[in-house]
Amino acid sequence: MSDRPTDEPRLCLDGYTPVPPTHVATVVTYLEMREPPPRPPRAPLPLDAIGADVARYRALYRAIGESWLWFGRARVGDEALLAILADPDVEALALTEDGRDIGLLELDWRKPGEAELAYFGLVPGAVGQGRGRLLMDEALRRAFARPIGRFWVHTCTLDHPGAVEFYRRSGFRPYARAIEVTPDPRLTGDLPRDAARQIPLLAE
Repeated sequence: MSDRPTDEPRLCLDGYTPVPPTHVATVVTYLEMREPPPRPPRAPLPLDAIGADVARYRALYRAIGESWLWFGRARVGDEALLAILADPDVEALALTEDGRDIGLLELDWRKPGEAELAYFGLVPGAVGQGRGRLLMDEALRRAFARPIGRFWVHTCTLDHPGAVEFYRRSGFRPYARAIEVTPDPRLTGDLPRDAARQIPLLAE
């Protein structure tokens, strides 16, 4: 078997699928929970509603996501992003410390009966110190404070390598997988060209 994909684009379900050098590909894992796992009582976290502050949201989103090639919100214009953030069924919160935004928790209840953990993360310097667990506990509390039957999230192989296991430890169960192919956001101008240097930029 060749160790290099061919140039012919095709979907292969038992082998390699070529991806153009102008694109990136990732395996997406979907996870869900139907009821909240037991959690000990926690002191309230210093969370601040971002509300309609698009500039603040974008700054925090970039600070967390550029290392992992987050591009979803980067491709959304300000007007469309404002419409999302202003929706009463969307809650975007910043975890703060010493006056700085260090974490993002975004919950989406727009589909009746369920909640999506739309975005969740910490800035690089805040990872690995227990804050993620506390932020997840708060996500669970807030999500199930409304009458939902399902709380779900998706992550991918471009994200932190420990993401799936973190969600599983939090009580989520993997239930589906997909392959996402998209134009490389560093080539479209949605992200800086030096973002996520661990993911090779193949086209110039």
